[in-house]
Amino acid sequence: MKQIDHTWWDLPTFDALLSAVGPWGLSGDASDAVAACHAFLAQAAQGSERAIYGVNTGFGDLAHTRVADDQLAELQRRILISHACGVGEDVPDEVVRRMLVLKVKALAQGHSGVAPATVARLIDFLNAELMPVVPSQGSLGASGDLAPLAHLVLPLIGEGEFRVDGVAVPAVDVLKAYGWKPLELQAKEGLALINGTQLMLAYATAALSRLSRIEAAADAVAAWSLEAWHGRSEAFAPGVHALRHQTGAIASAERVRTWLAGSKQMQEPRTQVQDPYSFRCVPQVHGASVDAVAAARLIIEREMNAVTDNPLIFPETGEIISGGNFHGQPLALQMEALALAAHEWASISERRVFKLLSGRQGLPPFLASNPGLNSGYMIPQYTAASLVSQNKQLTTPAAADTIDSSNGQEDHVSMGANGALKLWRILDNVEQVLAVEAMCAAQACDLRGTAGMAPRLAALQQSLREVVPFLTEDAFMQPLMLGARDWLFAGAGAEGVKMR
Repeated sequence: MKQIDHTWWDLPTFDALLSAVGPWGLSGDASDAVAACHAFLAQAAQGSERAIYGVNTGFGDLAHTRVADDQLAELQRRILISHACGVGEDVPDEVVRRMLVLKVKALAQGHSGVAPATVARLIDFLNAELMPVVPSQGSLGASGDLAPLAHLVLPLIGEGEFRVDGVAVPAVDVLKAYGWKPLELQAKEGLALINGTQLMLAYATAALSRLSRIEAAADAVAAWSLEAWHGRSEAFAPGVHALRHQTGAIASAERVRTWLAGSKQMQEPRTQVQDPYSFRCVPQVHGASVDAVAAARLIIEREMNAVTDNPLIFPETGEIISGGNFHGQPLALQMEALALAAHEWASISERRVFKLLSGRQGLPPFLASNPGLNSGYMIPQYTAASLVSQNKQLTTPAAADTIDSSNGQEDHVSMGANGALKLWRILDNVEQVLAVEAMCAAQACDLRGTAGMAPRLAALQQSLREVVPFLTEDAFMQPLMLGARDWLFAGAGAEGVKMR
């Protein structure tokens, strides 16, 4: 069984659990903590004259409005349906699955007050591979991801939709098919379910997994282009990077050297004294992004193990405290850092493509076999430039913005969810730009002659040629570009030929 427990999860642990076969379940300690917290809150709320936010009061600026004891269950139902205001494209199922697991992980800490049956039903959804339909837009990133999380948990009460075989199906019909009755939520449950940072956190964890592949692919493709360009290797020497002490640059340079190992072409005399920055400064640029990702990973892993709803319940001390753990600022700032780091991998990649098409270094203009009649790779570079330009716009920080909400009660918000959505779009663009560079590097190597290529690069070249042929004349490029992206990030390039 894949246990959700109180142990510290790092990203590899989380990804391993997601990919492992078998059902999800709570550990004994987690089950006990959930039950104990729920029992404490039920007793504290029963007939209490004390105003407890979200338990016997309204929400947001309505926190000072008391709700009668006989309406507390209805209060929790209404917070779900009233806050389910999401619009826009749906969150991908892979991210929704992460949202569910991370929400259960947070609730399982035993500081949220939800009933054990509620957590069990969320785990039922996971085990049945039932992914709620979650619109992506509508969160301000504080008080957490309210609207998206409301959609995530609506099926608990028979509202909302599940995606079944790619089709949105009313949750009430799915529950009936599984023999599950809609739950009647108890004190604080609705608020605990929709408070939290699980939308932006799920995107962040998925983005880190994608960035790990981008990091590896970028160095591999850069080495490929360097050999195709007939560039110089001295700028990647260990001593150069040891003097600067930047660990990302040291790692990037080492990976490029590994890809180039055994290359006879790199040993041939060069006429240029030094290469353009897009080749010569690969370790410095790629490495800076590597370091930014590593720094963001620390913050994101902390959030994976956090409790981020409100109010927080401490059965051991008898305290119920209203705080601000739902505020997404820690994640929001990291989304912007990751967006910029990802963008730079694509930005310098497009510049290498531009150079490979320049008609220099013994290569024909636009890598065309018969330039003039053929346009070669002229327009794929346009596409790469367009994607990089869009990324420049998308890297404008969402986290720099805030807007008043709930009549001024919630007067500073993180916009972390918008940052997450921007980051996801940027990653799509980065992957396509790197795929274009791989196509151009392969075309240039074939034009120059593949004899004497570095063995690992020759293996990449051979693997890509199963998807994208050498172009002796112009061809319909879009399918080739999409195929190259799939190859690089989901197919043989990512798995069959190891990218590290």
